Amino acid sequence: MKIELSSDIEGFVQELVAAGRFADADEAVNYGLSLLRDQQAQKDAFMAMLKEAEAEAERDGYFTIEEVTAEIDEMLDALEAEKRSPTAAE
Repeated sequence: MKIELSSDIEGFVQELVAAGRFADADEAVNYGLSLLRDQQAQKDAFMAMLKEAEAEAERDGYFTIEEVTAEIDEMLDALEAEKRSPTAAE
């Protein structure tokens, strides 16, 4: 396979090879494409997770931010009350 790089990318690859980061341009391009493949796989997995979460919310319902905030506030208030309780010190 033969590819053409833009002049700025080609210059960047040459700098990396000259600095000893990669043995040659092929190694640098392969490394970059491996990173791109991994990034795409992570994005695909994240998008699948979002779709599953959306389906779950449609199926099971969801909480508004106000409901979540109120529940967290109740939990924090209960923890604070527990700390102040005389039996908490024992």
